[in-house]
Amino acid sequence: MQVTVADIEDARERLDDESVVRETPIETNRSLAAEVDAEVRLKMEHLQRTGSFKTRGAYNKLTQVVASGSDATRALAASAGNHAQGVALAATKVGLDATIVMPKGAPQAKIEATESYGAEVVLHGEDFQAAMRHAKTIVEDDCVFVHAYDDPDIVAGQGTLGLEIVEQVPDVDTVVVPIGGGGLIGGIATAVKARAPDTRVVGVQAESAATVPESLDKGFPVTIDSMQTIADGIATGGISELTYGLIEAHVDEVVTVTDTQIAESVLFMLERTKQMVEGAGATSVAAVRSDALDVSDEVVVPLLCGGNLSMTDLQTVLTHGLTHRNQLVHLQVHIVDRPGEMSRVSELIADCGANIHDVTHERSAKELDVGDAYLQFHVQTSGTGQTERILASLRDAGYDVELLN
Repeated sequence: MQVTVADIEDARERLDDESVVRETPIETNRSLAAEVDAEVRLKMEHLQRTGSFKTRGAYNKLTQVVASGSDATRALAASAGNHAQGVALAATKVGLDATIVMPKGAPQAKIEATESYGAEVVLHGEDFQAAMRHAKTIVEDDCVFVHAYDDPDIVAGQGTLGLEIVEQVPDVDTVVVPIGGGGLIGGIATAVKARAPDTRVVGVQAESAATVPESLDKGFPVTIDSMQTIADGIATGGISELTYGLIEAHVDEVVTVTDTQIAESVLFMLERTKQMVEGAGATSVAAVRSDALDVSDEVVVPLLCGGNLSMTDLQTVLTHGLTHRNQLVHLQVHIVDRPGEMSRVSELIADCGANIHDVTHERSAKELDVGDAYLQFHVQTSGTGQTERILASLRDAGYDVELLN
């Protein structure tokens, strides 16, 4: 199986309904540009109707299924969320029913969104791989299986983003693309290298779900069974032979970023661009901001591939990011366990202008002497400076205090 730029151009002709897929805008960002010493143009693909690029591939495939006169009446897919919504909307638009298998832990917001586009949702397994295995067991004669990335029609549809990028930013030096199963970067890289061969294409994966660097080292697709990352949209556990071949042929470099870098970049996007992107969508920004990638003096286009961030996930990201910034700190204060001590310590913290979220009283730690206790505070601060002032104030008052972040 191969995907060519001609396939991608044909796919673009099929994406003729703006209620399904539209050409998303490019936005400049001065804050990010100043930080990385480059001209940064953000590709705002998270502004698609379904919140991600996935409808491009699904609509390209399903329009051809219907046009071919196929007897299929139902689209079947497995997804952790974004592909689910893309297939559901595309199937509804071309007149097919849709069944989507999603992991039991999929965010409720993504389940409800998928159902709102007309699909039946089946919850099975603990992760994407388990959902995929189950989906393959329920394929029937009237079903067309819509794989998230191991399908030339899907890859060609995603590749239309590459055509848009080189047309919207003709002087682009580097395009940065998140990698899950490889369909997105495989399509984009194929298009970019055909239209602007000197443009560098860089892939980025979450460190704890990075299968591509090892795959390229070994010369074949490598899979992993266990992944834990806030970038759940790209935690596929592996790539396919199809996408491996496209990455090897057309992608210049693959880097990894940590969950802390991803969380910090989600916060950066909220604060500096007023855009909410999910963990997977922020990996491209995290890569540009990291030491792993040098884009100085370049015109760089990070792709914001998804914006489906549930409120639960947003809370997780905020907590992680604020903790990393020392704006949400965990303090342990050693006290003599007597009336008034909690009030006194709390007053010292408040006098520094910080806000106490909660406090617990610990008397059972083995290292404590009889009559002693720990007070453990979660405190919201303005950052490292205020945190240091709180620590100094408590120590000046005679307390032994430890920062547990």
